[in-house]
Amino acid sequence: MAKKGNRVQVILECTEHKDSGMPGTSRYITTKNRKNRPERLKFKKYNPILKKVTLHQEIK
Repeated sequence: MAKKGNRVQVILECTEHKDSGMPGTSRYITTKNRKNRPERLKFKKYNPILKKVTLHQEIK
């Protein structure tokens, strides 16, 4: 049976990695409550390819 509620799964993608021109992507999967946070998520997370903490934003 499907889950009921406002919690949805979202993907966070690195904003600096796209501009760097390096191959690959840095993505994290998390959940958010759509009722409490209707805006897109922004978190500072570690990017293992660039080897530093960068800004990750929700995509889609």
